[in-house]
Amino acid sequence: MNLKIELNGKIMIVFVREERLDAHNSPELKAEINRLFEEGAQNLLIDLKDVRFIDSSGLGVLVSGFKNASTRQGSLKLSSLQTQVKSMFELTRLHRVFDIFQTTDEALESY
Repeated sequence: MNLKIELNGKIMIVFVREERLDAHNSPELKAEINRLFEEGAQNLLIDLKDVRFIDSSGLGVLVSGFKNASTRQGSLKLSSLQTQVKSMFELTRLHRVFDIFQTTDEALESY
């Protein structure tokens, strides 16, 4: 999986550089999110700008990361969702669970 990780202050930004987040590559994202939390990250921002398709496996990884962040008194926020991906969050009502921002900059300002 092609990921780019940046530290911005106390916020760890994970840029998902894939067109699809599905059963084939979502375990790699889950492993990376878990690793970041285990290494002490508290607040993750997942930038999904390049993701054009997400399935239930991809959604499950993000929900798992959200729960992991919550148990550590941290947060997992999302930014830059394309229309189709945003529709999946609305269809599954997950847009009510996650803090979702139009841009990464807007998300960073929310911390």
